[in-house]
Amino acid sequence: MIGVAARIVRRRELAEEVVHDVFVQIWRHAGSFNPSIGSGRAWLYSIVRNRSINLLRDSSREQSTPEDEIATLVEAGGAAEDAFQKLAESSALRRCLQQLDAKRRLGLLLAYVEGLSHGEIAARLGVPLGTAKAWLRRSLIALRDCLA
Repeated sequence: MIGVAARIVRRRELAEEVVHDVFVQIWRHAGSFNPSIGSGRAWLYSIVRNRSINLLRDSSREQSTPEDEIATLVEAGGAAEDAFQKLAESSALRRCLQQLDAKRRLGLLLAYVEGLSHGEIAARLGVPLGTAKAWLRRSLIALRDCLA
């Protein structure tokens, strides 16, 4: 079971935590097992798989970037802003990007110019992960509507 969890979460200590949680869940809900649906082994492994996937989705497990690395990235960054500045003044994309809030525009540029993940964008902008994700989604919708 630890092997299955480790293949999904890619860290041994998290895999052990998943298996522990699964055994606690099985202990509490053993009565919900229905042998007519499938084998007990398949039931156990499906719980491990689902719990592992849920662990990956849990944003509280994301590791934050140390402050000194963030400062270095901010100083070395600028490719996103440069890309925005290089857009032609008459460009429809530039016009639509200018309509966005500065932080939201920067988040969008960091994602699509520098290829940063949601977590990296949240750290760079100093906002929670959920906020960064929401800003990116809303900004993309605003751009689509503006360019349509």
